[in-house]
Order: sequence, then C-alpha cells, then structure tokens
Amino acid sequence: MSYVDGVIAAVPEANKEAYIEHARQAAAIFREFGATEVVECWGDDVPEGKINSMHTAVQRKEGEAIVFSWIIWPSKDIRDAGWARMMEDSRMAGQEMPFDGSRMIFGGFNRVLEA
Repeated sequence: MSYVDGVIAAVPEANKEAYIEHARQAAAIFREFGATEVVECWGDDVPEGKINSMHTAVQRKEGEAIVFSWIIWPSKDIRDAGWARMMEDSRMAGQEMPFDGSRMIFGGFNRVLEA
C-alpha cells in the first residue's frame, strides 16, 4: 500500500490565495519527486471541541482557518527520498510560508485500510 503524509495547520484567512499559490508550487515539486497525489483542503465545517479539536491542536487564532492536507506516495522509501530532495531543492529554499509553521502538525502514516 501507499504511504501518506498528513498535515494540519492554521492559516490566516487573509493569506488564503498566497497559501494556495505556495501549495501549488510545493505540490509540483512533490509530484516531481515521486508523490502521486497532493490534496489541500480549506476548513469549512471544523467544530471546536470541548476538550480538544483541530483548533486547539494548531492553536488557531482569531481570523485563521484550519487547513487539512495530505500527500500520497507510492512507498515510505520514495517519500523519504522525496522529502530529502525537497529539503535540498533551491526552489523551496527561498519560499516564505504564508502561515506560522511552528503550529503545523504533520506526520507519516502507513495505510491499513482502503475501502
């Protein structure tokens, strides 16, 4: 089965278009380095929980939206190699993220079910 990187972030609503452009550029590079799919989702119906939620997980501030994203890779090995190349790529080196990356949550996941 393929390998998945998942990301949740808080992005200022005023930076929506800048975020989409940043994501578009990054997606092209991810695909070049082996990703089969890159999906970016802008929060539309993200409830705040009583104990925990996506809002608290990323310390969302007033005026920010929750973004949920994932990248599909053919395997973890291809993902690891793709990320290594991504970190060395000059096209990414000068990019400024249109959100606070320190509050971004991310991780790699093995698929256990595809239905």
